[in-house]
Amino acid sequence: MVRHRNLRRYLVGFDTSTLPQIFTDCLVIGGGVAGLRVALEVAEAGPDVRVTLATKTELLESNSYYAQGGIAAVTDPVEDSPEKHRADTLATACGLADEAIVEMVVGEGPDRIRDLIDWGTPFDRDGDALSLTREGGHSARRILHASGDSTGREISQTMAAQARVQSRIVLRERTYTIDLLTGDTGEVLGALLWTAATGLTVCWARFTVLASGGAGRLYRESTNPETATGDGMAIAYRAGAELEDLEFVQFHPTTLYIAGASRALISETVRGEGGRLLDRNGTRFMPEYHADAELAPRDVVSRAIVRQMAKTDSTNVYLDLRHLKAEHLYARFPFIRTICRDFDIDIARDLIPVRPAAHYTIGGVRVDGDGRTSLPRLYACGEVSCTRLHGANRLGSNSLLEGLVFGYRAGRRIVEQLAVGNGTSRPPRLQFTVAHSDRTVLDVDDVQNSLRAIMWRNVGIERDARHLAETEEIIEFWQSYVLDKEFADPRGWQLQNMLTLARLVARSANQRQESRGTHFRTDFPERDDAHWQHHIVRSVASASA
Repeated sequence: MVRHRNLRRYLVGFDTSTLPQIFTDCLVIGGGVAGLRVALEVAEAGPDVRVTLATKTELLESNSYYAQGGIAAVTDPVEDSPEKHRADTLATACGLADEAIVEMVVGEGPDRIRDLIDWGTPFDRDGDALSLTREGGHSARRILHASGDSTGREISQTMAAQARVQSRIVLRERTYTIDLLTGDTGEVLGALLWTAATGLTVCWARFTVLASGGAGRLYRESTNPETATGDGMAIAYRAGAELEDLEFVQFHPTTLYIAGASRALISETVRGEGGRLLDRNGTRFMPEYHADAELAPRDVVSRAIVRQMAKTDSTNVYLDLRHLKAEHLYARFPFIRTICRDFDIDIARDLIPVRPAAHYTIGGVRVDGDGRTSLPRLYACGEVSCTRLHGANRLGSNSLLEGLVFGYRAGRRIVEQLAVGNGTSRPPRLQFTVAHSDRTVLDVDDVQNSLRAIMWRNVGIERDARHLAETEEIIEFWQSYVLDKEFADPRGWQLQNMLTLARLVARSANQRQESRGTHFRTDFPERDDAHWQHHIVRSVASASA
C-alpha cells in the first residue's frame, strides 16, 4: 500500500471568516474550450445566474489555444459517417474506451460544431463547403481547421469573445486556485483562490467545474504551455476525488527540435498532407514499423522515432515536405511556416528536425457522461478529466471535440440543478492550520527541472519496472522536503501539485504490467487483456492510492 505520508488536505492555512468572500452559482476553473463552453451554457440559465470563470494566467493561455491540427466531427455524411468515426476512435483506444461515451461524443459532435459556426468561428472552406483534412488513425477526411494550422486559436478567440460580452460571466484572470473547499460530507463548496493583488479569497459556489487542462509540463520535452502542470488533478485528489488512467500520457511524434529552444508542435496534419519521416541517413523508416506508415497512431509513430533515433545514434529525425507544392504548404500551414522560419528553416525546401514530446494527458479526474465527478457538486471536463472517450490512446483531433461536448453537457446538467434549487446552503466556517516544518528548504526551480527530467527519462515513451520504482523513490524523497512546506505564491504550490501528480502517474505506470496504447513497458511488451483490460483508479481513500 502506497500513501503520501506528507500529503495534507490543504496547501495553506486559512480561516474563511477572515478572508474576502465571493458568492457565485457556478465557479469554472480554467479557460480553454471546455471551461468556456460550460460558462457560456450556464450563463444562459437566466438573468439572475452568476458564473465566475477563474484562469491561472491570461484567459487564452491554454492547450486549447495552441491546438493546431483541428477538430474531428462528421460534417460530410456522403464520404463519412458517425459509425466510421466511432470505429476509428475505438480502434485507437486499444480496448479501454467506453463505447457508450464514444457514441455520445461522436453523435453530438456536429451540433457543437454548429454552435461554433453560429458564434462566428472562421473555419476554412472550399467554396461553400467546409474544408476537411485527414489525420493518422482516421479513415476519412473529417478534420475541420481554421486559419490553416491555427484552429485552436480561432475557436478559443471566438468563444472568449462570447464570454467577454456575456454580463452574467465574471472573468477572473491571473487567479490561482489553491484548493477546493469541502464540507463535512465531502461535497465541494467552492475554492480557495489567490491573486497577487488581493492574496487569498474564498469563492463559495453552488457548483464547481474543473476545466484547468492537462499535465504535459510534468515532462522535460512537452508541447504544452507552462500553465499545464496538472494543478486541477492534484487539487481534486487532495479533496478526495477519484483519478483514473493516469498511466496513459500521449506523446506527440513531431515537435520542432532545435537544441536550446522551446519545443514547438508540428501538427499531425502535416503528415496527413503527405509529410514523410526520414532518419539521419535519409531513410524513410515508418513503413518498417506500421502498414499506415506516417499515418499510424501517435503512440506507434512516437515509439518508432525513438527507436530509429537509437539505431542511428541521433537526437532527432526529420520531417520531409520537399516533394509537396510550396504554395500549398505556405497557405495550409502559415503558423508552422513562421515558427520554422525563425530558425532559418523553409518548410518546402528544408528538412525539419523533429522528435516526440509529451502532448496530452489521457487520464485525469474520473467523470460520468455529464462530467460529474465522485464528489458532490464537483464537475470536470476537458483534459483535466478522464471521460473514457480516449481509452489507452487518443485519436488525433478528438480532444477539442471532447471538451466542447462535455462542457455543454456539464453546463446543461448544472442548469437543471440550479433550476430546482440544488447546491443552495449557508457556507460553513472552514479553518485549517499548517504545522511548521523544520526541514531544509529545497530550491523550487531546481526540483521542478529535476522532476521533469526524470519523468521524461523514466516515465516517458518506454518504461520498465526498475526505472519506474526508482522514480517513485526519488519523488517520495522530494515530497518529504516540499509537501510539508507552506508556500506563499504559485511557484511553490505548483511544485507541490506536480510532485503529487507525478508520483501517481509513476505508480500507475508501474502497476499496469502490460503494454497498451500510449503505455509501453519494455519488460511487459505485450497487451494483456486477460489481466489488464480495466481501469486503474486512485484516490486518497483507496488502499492503492
